[in-house]
Amino acid sequence: MPKPPRSAYRCSECGWETAKWVGRCGECQAWGSVAEAAAAPVGRTAASPVTAPAVPIGQVSVEESQFRSSGVPELDRVLGGGLVPGAVILLAGEPGVGKSTLLLEVAAQTARYQRRTLYVTGEESAAQVRLRADRTGGVHDELYLAAETDLGAVLTHIEQARPTLLVVDSVQTIGASGVEGVPGGVTQVKEVAAALIRMAKTRNITTVLVGHVTKDGSIAGPRVLEHLVDVVLHFEGDRNSRFRMVRAMKNRFGPVDEVGCFDLGPDGITAVTDPTGLFVESHHNQVPGTCVAVTMEGRRPMLAEVQALVTHSASERPRRTTSGLDSSRVAMVMAVLHQHCGIRLQTMDVFASTVGGARVVEPASDLAVAVALASASRGLPTPRGVVAMGEIGLAGELRRVRDLPQRLAEAARLGFQLAVVPTEAGPKRPRSPESWTVEGMRVVDVADVSGAIRMLDLLPDRRRQDLRAVDDNDLPGF
Repeated sequence: MPKPPRSAYRCSECGWETAKWVGRCGECQAWGSVAEAAAAPVGRTAASPVTAPAVPIGQVSVEESQFRSSGVPELDRVLGGGLVPGAVILLAGEPGVGKSTLLLEVAAQTARYQRRTLYVTGEESAAQVRLRADRTGGVHDELYLAAETDLGAVLTHIEQARPTLLVVDSVQTIGASGVEGVPGGVTQVKEVAAALIRMAKTRNITTVLVGHVTKDGSIAGPRVLEHLVDVVLHFEGDRNSRFRMVRAMKNRFGPVDEVGCFDLGPDGITAVTDPTGLFVESHHNQVPGTCVAVTMEGRRPMLAEVQALVTHSASERPRRTTSGLDSSRVAMVMAVLHQHCGIRLQTMDVFASTVGGARVVEPASDLAVAVALASASRGLPTPRGVVAMGEIGLAGELRRVRDLPQRLAEAARLGFQLAVVPTEAGPKRPRSPESWTVEGMRVVDVADVSGAIRMLDLLPDRRRQDLRAVDDNDLPGF
């Protein structure tokens, strides 16, 4: 006699299962979400007819899986060339970031190529989507619109319209009848996603699913959803800025280190092919406390200006405020400046930020932060047309950064005149910094942060006298 199926306990939020009841989910840490659910009986599956016989891999045609442009160049850049027929793409982002606007633009551009597109909305009415399409110029005869929240009705629309591109906004609002749970729950999301993926593969329809995110930024719903789809994209942006970025987290058809840049305005969303100027401020006069860093967003170099303000503190505990920078790395840079450069900031209020809402967390921006802090502490501006890049170690040394030629080429293209970079690994360098040119820009490599600050003439007077005395005595290390 077969044993009866044992009951299990499952979390209604994330689908985590356990053999006994607990008050708090061990996966998503939600309270009171674990309930008893009967386990599926274990049986034997018999052999069934195949849909198509197996053939040698060399005889498989790839013509049906060629990239097709989405009409949005920046999105094609992230996807690796465009939309692939039969691919399922999951686009997630915070509320109000512009997911629906971007996908409506993609749907309209696809319809302009005389390819039928079906846009299914479960969050808005058809009239609301039409108003957005009128504002962004997305009305086209080949763009079909349906407002449905039932999975069966969505599948019927797909059968009738037979589109080449399907957009579902969003997968958490679609419910399947006959399946337990409410729309957006673990079981419902699994069933809806599985049905849409099955339809996309059998009908060779490119499908884009919009996903919600939790308060910590992760995709809401079961983790298995990210495994089922072919591409996972994150749509990021600051509410106080019009700049948006699409970042690939998973891509079976292209790279995962590419980002696309967009500008979200009242007339819709437009691609930004050269976003560097958004994060660099043009000062008519030289001001203290500024330095430009070159960061890498995927394979794209982007320049970002770092600003610092150092003032005398009126309290016993000075303030340390950062915006757009990693506060722990800024604190580490301040400690290195104190220990190796003689820049005393322990009694000063320090404010550090970036321009234009840029988020700079790459270690290669450490040297730019150090130069900005040194310039602000002395009240002296950095030389005009200077960029600095390099990771700072606790011993004060500068470590190499990746993709240095691409960073230097981007800085030279934008007209910068001097770049301070770490010394490349190899034979021992002479005591004076070595320099060369890249497209008319002078590049100077230094070994440590004190050498970079000294070269820019930002060291305190006492520290400069100490270093000059050390140089006169011909001691190693300088």
